[in-house]
Amino acid sequence: MSMVDRERSARQRLAEERSRQAARDKQRRLLFVVLGTVVAVAVVVVAVVLVRGSTDDDSAPGSGYKGALAPATRQADGSVVMAEAGVAKPVLELYEDFQCPACKSVEESLGTTIKEQAAAGKVKVVYRPFRLFQQEPLKSNSQRAANAAECAPAGNWVRYHDRLYAEQPDEGDVGFENADLIKWGAEAGIPGGAFTACVNGGEKNALVDQATAHAARAGVTSTPTLMLDGKKAAASALTPDGLKKAIEAAGR
Repeated sequence: MSMVDRERSARQRLAEERSRQAARDKQRRLLFVVLGTVVAVAVVVVAVVLVRGSTDDDSAPGSGYKGALAPATRQADGSVVMAEAGVAKPVLELYEDFQCPACKSVEESLGTTIKEQAAAGKVKVVYRPFRLFQQEPLKSNSQRAANAAECAPAGNWVRYHDRLYAEQPDEGDVGFENADLIKWGAEAGIPGGAFTACVNGGEKNALVDQATAHAARAGVTSTPTLMLDGKKAAASALTPDGLKKAIEAAGR
């Protein structure tokens, strides 16, 4: 083979090697792109799962308060007392309607404080739900919810109370249907049977009417109305810190 042929052959082999190397580099870059895409997709999937999990936990109905609860007992007039043993004063009464948006707002802002103060033995809380609304569908929504709350055993009552607010229907919408009220009761640990019959049969409607009449005699014209030792709570008591101070002052 002549010198010229040998040089041509060497150049050809070099060109072929460069071509093979370029092909390997291209394949390697493609692999990196594929792997990068897989990793990116995996990260997105994990992020979505985490976000969904967080959202599910945060939005679980009636799950806002996780602290201790003072014992609850039902009084003859249908109201529910939440207080530690021996605590008789001061007395915080809550007149409320489960269909009332303002009541829901107060529960969201003050509910934790009220429960904590009762559990700490600083106040006797008396829940007095009644039916305020007179126009439909608000009236029937309110009546069904109040009846179901009266049907609920005292031991499950506070949790059920919170769940009703969490499920409050929009104004103008029909809500608090019996089937839902029963389902939420079961999820709050209330056994079926008597509770189901009580809700479906409206067995406590007369007691709800009595509670409504009691609220009128007490001078309640709007909900929510908070009374501390028989007197309407001042506007300054409608914040967590303000309510704590009002309870402390009343207890002296």
